[in-house]
Amino acid sequence: MNNKVDYQVELDRMRIALGYDFMSLAFAEPAEYDYVIRWKYASGNTTDRYKRIVLQSGRGIAGIVFKTGKPFLIPSVQTDVQPDTLFNYPITKMENLSSIGAVPVWNDARVAGVLLGGFRGERQVTPDMLGDLDKAARKGIGDLNGKELLLS
Repeated sequence: MNNKVDYQVELDRMRIALGYDFMSLAFAEPAEYDYVIRWKYASGNTTDRYKRIVLQSGRGIAGIVFKTGKPFLIPSVQTDVQPDTLFNYPITKMENLSSIGAVPVWNDARVAGVLLGGFRGERQVTPDMLGDLDKAARKGIGDLNGKELLLS
């Protein structure tokens, strides 16, 4: 019996349920001196280039969410991000995203991953949609339990 979690199936299901064009899940991996964050799974992606993105803690969307444990919203990449800082958000360029929201995925009171939802074209991620994304992440994804606080 294989009880390996199928994050891809869960991500596909969540993307359809929440109505995003694109969704991705990033995890931290140990690196030589610290750890790096990589986008591991994607749904609605146009290429596999997202897999090449490697972020340090505090860098990029996933790095910021991972470090702060707080949701992150860019309603309009075109109006809310200065062109000279766009390189800080490589996933937006690689997947041609015009609006994104990202939330921490908690496990046993620590941030274990980052869930990102985005749109191409005119649609924008709203604060309410970001809240729904956060609620979905807090239900747990795969073997990540979604618990920010453990009550003893």
